[in-house]
Amino acid sequence: MPTNSPQPLAFPRQYARTQRFTLGAPRAFTVSPDGHHVLFLRSPSGTDRAGGLWSLDLDGPAERLVADPQALLGGAAEELSAQERARRERSREGSAGIVGYAVDAAASLAAFALSGRLFAAEVRTGAAPRELAVPGPVVDPRPSPDGQHIAYVAHGALRVTGADGRGDRALAEPEDAHTTYGLAEFIAAEEMQRSRGYWWAPDSTRLLVARADDSAVQRWWIADPAHPDREPAQVGYPAAGTPNAEVRLFLQELDGGRTEVVWDRARHPYLASVHWSEAGAPLILVQARDQRSQRYLAVDTESGTTRTVHVDEDPVWLDLFPGVPAWAPDGKLVRIADEGGARVLAVGDRMLTGGQLHVRAVLDISEGDVLISASAGEDAAAPETGEIHVYRVNELGVERVSEGAGVHSAVRSGGVTVLASAVPDRPGTAVRVLRDGKEVAVLVSYAETPALTARVRLTEGGARKIPCAVLLPTGHRESDGALPVLLDPYGGPHGQRVVAAQNPYLTSQWFADQGFAVVVADGRGTPGRSPGWEKAIRDDFTLTLDDQVDALHGLAEQGFPLDLGRVAIRGWSYGGYLAALAVLRRPDVFHAGIAGAPVTDWRLYDTHYTERYLGDPAAQPEVYAANSLVTGDGLTEPADQVRPLMVIHGLADDNVVAAHTLRLSSALLAAGRPHEVLPLSGVTHMTPQEQVAENLLLLQVDFLKRSLRTP
Repeated sequence: MPTNSPQPLAFPRQYARTQRFTLGAPRAFTVSPDGHHVLFLRSPSGTDRAGGLWSLDLDGPAERLVADPQALLGGAAEELSAQERARRERSREGSAGIVGYAVDAAASLAAFALSGRLFAAEVRTGAAPRELAVPGPVVDPRPSPDGQHIAYVAHGALRVTGADGRGDRALAEPEDAHTTYGLAEFIAAEEMQRSRGYWWAPDSTRLLVARADDSAVQRWWIADPAHPDREPAQVGYPAAGTPNAEVRLFLQELDGGRTEVVWDRARHPYLASVHWSEAGAPLILVQARDQRSQRYLAVDTESGTTRTVHVDEDPVWLDLFPGVPAWAPDGKLVRIADEGGARVLAVGDRMLTGGQLHVRAVLDISEGDVLISASAGEDAAAPETGEIHVYRVNELGVERVSEGAGVHSAVRSGGVTVLASAVPDRPGTAVRVLRDGKEVAVLVSYAETPALTARVRLTEGGARKIPCAVLLPTGHRESDGALPVLLDPYGGPHGQRVVAAQNPYLTSQWFADQGFAVVVADGRGTPGRSPGWEKAIRDDFTLTLDDQVDALHGLAEQGFPLDLGRVAIRGWSYGGYLAALAVLRRPDVFHAGIAGAPVTDWRLYDTHYTERYLGDPAAQPEVYAANSLVTGDGLTEPADQVRPLMVIHGLADDNVVAAHTLRLSSALLAAGRPHEVLPLSGVTHMTPQEQVAENLLLLQVDFLKRSLRTP
């Protein structure tokens, strides 16, 4: 019987339209110190990209829309400056509207940029947000702790205005086109997790301001071949072995006075982190270029001189972690350290955790404890594959805050904690608000329910007990026999794919439902297990491929229905490199590969990431050659075992530039090896465009079935 009810979207379209089911979900939480309210961002539906600023009144409780981007723009289209687009690309932000905000110390005044314009909202009064007439386009506005001023960046200058919109002035203006004040340089935003470039003093009288000069950084050109009439975009890209931007730090007075912060920038050029709280002097973390030495420095706010608080050294490399370094309320240094083969929480001179936990981030520091994010360490009593939990830690011991298998995170202030939990058997993320440990509210999510359910089995594979996830077609029975296999990894540094949650496997399940057994494996180099596990890949990325093979064979030995005569692999970014590496180096195992935005020549990737793992290309050219896909070392498969390879790349990608794919294609062509290249015009590293994201999934399935001769 005919019906006018809308038909449900097929998964690829739904997945693309909902931006991987992130739209409509609450995020970016701030808890007011008095426990009165929680601020967060959320779009009005699971397909609307325009995020609004919301407040949850905990004395109600009632959710209230503080700032509606549609109303504030009057229906006009959003306009983004080049600097704002770059910030969003670095943070992988694909939504629109209000994508970030900052508050004063009381969380009563919120500031945000919208279409390059500055807005301020009095959270408690319920009054409509007001636009402040300031020069734009505005980037990264932040109120002073006392709520009297708002600082922001426009055209590379750090400016400040009164919260009432009066007294706008420039505090630090760029000397030339290569200089900015108050913005994170490319390498800090892309690789160091430092997305900002200025910090207010706790007493609101001055700021710490980073000055970045990228005049020494080599210039690359990102062209759009589909529009030859358009001028290519010029970008400063610090590739491995080439100069970085010069970063300096200044104490900036509101009256215009300025004092430079002094440290040995020749020995420790990277400004990795800045912390300024009432618990102590400004604290900065600076790092050597080879990332084997770093110093925690306290800044004298009168002279700008620094004193060393602590020194870390490691023969392999030192990682950076969210939330540290910081001062505890009693003035002790809080940091995360690799000690005795474990990643631990250190407060002052004491290590408060051991090998039972693998500490990942510091979430909050109070007088009574430190709130951390951690996974099970190698000394844990039992494996917790893919689980990430929230713990309270003090000198008396460790207490788990989150409950049940899942991926949990938290934001806390005072007695109020916002606990976000994603679990394996339910889509999305549940967000609960706890006061003194008891639930007082649940934040509503408007995210769409996926059109399929991921049925994931978490396990370990191979002799090294590699964390794995296995997904079979919905309704698959043991009698159906072995299935063609699709490995679906990221498989490298910073990218944990085996997690105890539902949504990260939705695409893998969709591939499984096309007739594949899908395997996701996190081998050496991936985070979440131990420092030794991550650092095993120093100078040799090919170990990550060895672990994919070991996991595959280990799972087959466990009895999973894997047809080892038909094995494919797909991946994006590092996963793309891994997929291409697989079909080129191990055609005896892999019969087809899809490499999305792959790094193919590590000399073309950025300094901070690449040199951490492979060293200086001038000092170790043989290491770069051994890990390359485009040199003679990279094209080593036997001539009679050439495997189908599809390479996909966005031509507007300024992170892994399209030259990677073009050089690989040229090398393959010169070697007489057939392959397919799919160039994506106007697409960056994120591929946020709905039609592109949808059709990429469909094209990949078609390629896999053709290549593996699968009906």
